[in-house]
Amino acid sequence: MNLLVIAPCLLSPFYVYRGPKGKEYETAKRLRELIGKLGDEWQVLAYPCPEYELIGWPRSPASREVYERLGMRERAKVIADFIGRVLTEEKPEKVIFVGVKGSPTCGVFHTSSSDPESYPYRAMQEFFYLSKGERMERSKELVREQNFELKPLPGILFEVLMARFPEGIYLEFDKEDIEGSLKRLEEAL
Repeated sequence: MNLLVIAPCLLSPFYVYRGPKGKEYETAKRLRELIGKLGDEWQVLAYPCPEYELIGWPRSPASREVYERLGMRERAKVIADFIGRVLTEEKPEKVIFVGVKGSPTCGVFHTSSSDPESYPYRAMQEFFYLSKGERMERSKELVREQNFELKPLPGILFEVLMARFPEGIYLEFDKEDIEGSLKRLEEAL
């Protein structure tokens, strides 16, 4: 048996902090099609969304540093424990971890970065009361205001996973390059 460990927002776009847009729907559709073609030797583990587990939904966009300050590392360790238990009990021959480019928690090689001192933490609660359209607009504003940068670092969960399970194969799904991301995943499978 082989195991594909995948960020849940890649399969179900409704986990995305502000709600899904076109690229999230397309990513989910294409990945579900690919997974549907896998043989019996593959199983899929979509772990709990760390950001949903910590903050809920909807939530404002936040960087790795903001999530670090909010206690994400402890939540990430709990999720890594769950994944570790599955790996220990099922003993897969091959394990592929798929994260999301730019995610503060599930980025594999790239994460979002900003100054946690200037972050408007009250925005976390405000998002709960906004409509989807309002969330989309407010998300854009926050990203601009906070000067989010893409940094060559893993997100918090993937940092924990790579330290615990170095023998795994790690891939980063880029929703801005769905075709290239699918090709890399197909090659790894």
